[in-house]
Amino acid sequence: MTNTATTVGLGVEALDRLMPMHLLIRPSGHIERVAPTLARLCPDEELAGQRFLEVFEIRRPRQNMSTAADLRAIAGSRIKVQFRRPPHTPLKGIILARGDGGGFLVNLSFGLSVIEAVQQFDLRNGDFAPTELVIEMLYMVEAKTAVMEESRKLNERLENARRAAEEQAVTDMLTGLRNRRAMDQVLARLTASGKKFALMHLDLDFFKAVNDTHGHAAGDYVLQETANILHEETRAGDTVARVGGDEFVLIFEGLTDRSKLMGIAGRIVERLEQPLFFQGNICRISGSIGLTTSDFYDHPDLDRMLSDADLALYASKHKGRACTTMVTEELLKNAVAAAPESAAPTGGKPADRGH
Repeated sequence: MTNTATTVGLGVEALDRLMPMHLLIRPSGHIERVAPTLARLCPDEELAGQRFLEVFEIRRPRQNMSTAADLRAIAGSRIKVQFRRPPHTPLKGIILARGDGGGFLVNLSFGLSVIEAVQQFDLRNGDFAPTELVIEMLYMVEAKTAVMEESRKLNERLENARRAAEEQAVTDMLTGLRNRRAMDQVLARLTASGKKFALMHLDLDFFKAVNDTHGHAAGDYVLQETANILHEETRAGDTVARVGGDEFVLIFEGLTDRSKLMGIAGRIVERLEQPLFFQGNICRISGSIGLTTSDFYDHPDLDRMLSDADLALYASKHKGRACTTMVTEELLKNAVAAAPESAAPTGGKPADRGH
């Protein structure tokens, strides 16, 4: 310790404070002493006593150095070194000849790799010299990191809010089903892509009686249970939308097999006929369905498909409810023939379906 102080005219503590990443090297090239910050880079290895050139590889000003004479030849030069063992941390600094018998003083720093080093070795302000500009850099990086984190959180909240708003815009709030806007978007996409699909229009029978007899809370419960049934009887990729008070539209992408569609409709009708219990009261409804497919038309038109499905639904009502009617040429011809004599519409919801 006395030798060190004599060498530089400073006590050990002062030397470590001013140059926390220095080494003292004997004339033989062996490391005599390692400053505290530099020692932290090799917590599992004692550097003192090892040969400097066995611990570090000098990259500049000359490579392939192996003896103390090589070190003496570059004394007074700026150097770039890296640890020979992983993680091969790169360092830069200066090597100076000591005036006490031929040894060396090497003072090192991280250079531009300081950010990675701080994170990798968990360094703090006290690990750097007070005059080291890297301290200000670390403060700036810390502040920037904090700002970036807050910005990331804000962007995440804004993105979540945007998604929630978009979801709300296409969702029926009572049932959680898609709404008419979502239905229009799906139908527009399918017709633009030319993909085949089926369109099912469902209207609840006797729903008005539930509202009138048991109140609107019972009616809301029936609508929610209907939504559950429709979800359970359709595929994950199908669209189920509530488009009116007790009206629903189901869109089956890629499915136009009429026998399969009639099977799905049959199961829905069967389940809707099962009584529902709300606050001790029995709520009875059923469902009437109109069904059409895109391949029934040479050039599918959304308005016409919706109108035809509605016409088929109206036919199911007249058959006695709780059934499904498929759009056919015969159905459309009969509707045209009956139009002059009947107030039954050819599109849109009939004024009175016998709810």
